[in-house]
Amino acid sequence: MRRLLALALLPIVLPAGGCLLGPNYEPPQLEAPASFPQPATTGAAIANLPWWEVYQDPALQELIRIAIAENQDLGIAIWRIEEARARYGVTRADQWNDFAVGLGVAWEVDLWGKLRRLTEAARAELLAEEENRRAITISLVAEVAREYLLLRDLDAQLDISQRTLASRQDSTRLIAERFKGGIVPELDLRQAEIEQADAAAAVSRFERLIAQSENALSFLLGRNPQAIPRGRALAEGQVPLEVPAGLPSELLERRPDVLTAAAQLHAQTARIGVAEALRWPTLGLTAAGGLESPDLSDLLTSNAAFWNIGANLFGPLFEFGKNKRRVEVERAITEQLLLNYEKTAHNAFREVADALAAIRFLREEVAIRNGQVESATVAARLSRARYDGGVTSYLEVLDSERSQFQAELQATEALRQQYAAIVDLYLALGGGWNPEDPQAMPRAEPVPEWMREPAEPASQDAPPGAGAN
Repeated sequence: MRRLLALALLPIVLPAGGCLLGPNYEPPQLEAPASFPQPATTGAAIANLPWWEVYQDPALQELIRIAIAENQDLGIAIWRIEEARARYGVTRADQWNDFAVGLGVAWEVDLWGKLRRLTEAARAELLAEEENRRAITISLVAEVAREYLLLRDLDAQLDISQRTLASRQDSTRLIAERFKGGIVPELDLRQAEIEQADAAAAVSRFERLIAQSENALSFLLGRNPQAIPRGRALAEGQVPLEVPAGLPSELLERRPDVLTAAAQLHAQTARIGVAEALRWPTLGLTAAGGLESPDLSDLLTSNAAFWNIGANLFGPLFEFGKNKRRVEVERAITEQLLLNYEKTAHNAFREVADALAAIRFLREEVAIRNGQVESATVAARLSRARYDGGVTSYLEVLDSERSQFQAELQATEALRQQYAAIVDLYLALGGGWNPEDPQAMPRAEPVPEWMREPAEPASQDAPPGAGAN
C-alpha cells in the first residue's frame, strides 16, 4: 500500500526541483532626463565626494561623525537591518529544512517554489532595509549640515545686530547731548531711542534662535541640549561652490529611496509567486515517532522508516476561488509599488532640478545682496554727514541706517540659502557614496555569501502562468 501511494505521488514530486511560479522580477525601465542644467562643467560630480570633502568646516565634520555614531533614528535603522537579516535566515532555513527527527515532524516539499519565492522576498526586503539605512544616514548628514549652516547664519546676524545696537547706542547718546543743548528737537531723540530698541530686540531674538538651533543640533547628535562648538564663519565658506551635478542616469543607481522602492517592488513581485503556489497542491511529508529520509528517491524503497505520509492534494481545489483572489490581491499591490517606484524616481529628478535652480539663482542673489550692502553702507555714511552738517533731517539718517541693517541681514541669509541649496543638491543626488569607493559612505554590512542566492529560472514543467512576467 505504501509503495502504491508513493507511485501515485511521483508525478507531483518529480518536477519539484525546478518549478517556480509567479513572474520573475525585472527592474522597471524608466526614461531619465538627458541631462541636468549644470551650474559648473568641470570636476567630479559632487555626489561622488564623501561628506568630509563636501563640508569643509572641521567643527561640522566632527558634528556629523557624532551624529552618525549616536543618532537614535540611525540606530533604529541599523537594528531593522539586523531584524531583516534574521527574518531572511529563518525563511531560508525553512526552504532547506530537509531532515527531521522526533515524535512529530513535518516537511513541505517546495513543489511550486513557494518557499523559494518567500526567500527571494525576504532577501529583497533585507536589501530595502539596507538602502533605507543609507537614506537615513545621508539625510542625517544633510540635516546636521543645514542646521549648522543656520546656526552660523544666526551667529552672523547676531553679530550684525550687536554692532548695529552699539552704533545706535552711540548715536542716541550723541543726540541726547545735542537735545540737552537745544541743538536738536526731542523728536530726533525719541526716534533714535526707537531704533536703538529695535536693534536690542533683534539681538534678543537672534540669541533665542541660536539657543533653539543648538538644541536642534544636540537632538540630531542624539544628546541632551548643550552648547555647539563653532568652526569657520559662514562668510569663510562651508561647502564648495563649484558643484557639477552628474548625469541623471546615475541617479536611479544611487538614490537610496529609489533603490528601496525597487527592492520593495522586487519583494512584492516574489509574493505573487507565493500566492500562485497556494493555488496548487502541496506535498507535506509528515512523520510521527520515527526517522524520515530527506531523499525523495527513497520513497520507493523500504529503507525509509516513516509511519505515515500525507499529501495535501485536495485543499487548494476546495479553495480555488479564494486562492485566485489572493493572486489578484498580490498583483494589485505590485502595481501600486510599481507606481510608487516611478513616483519616487520622478521626485528624485525634480529634487535635483530644484536644487540646481536654487544654486544658480541664489548665486545671483548673493551677488546682488552684497552690492546692496555696499550701497547701503555708503548711503548711511553720507546721510550721517549730511545730518551733522545740518543739511537734512534725522529721518533720512534713520531710513538709511535701517536699510543698511536689513541689507546686511539679508545678505548673510542669502549666503546661507546658497550653501543650503548645495547641501540639498548633495542630498538629492544621494551623495556621500562613490561607486568606486564604497567605504566612503558608512553602509550596512554586506549580505553574507551564504545568504545570497542566484535567481532561479522558471521550470518548463510549471503550470500555465509560472515564470510569466
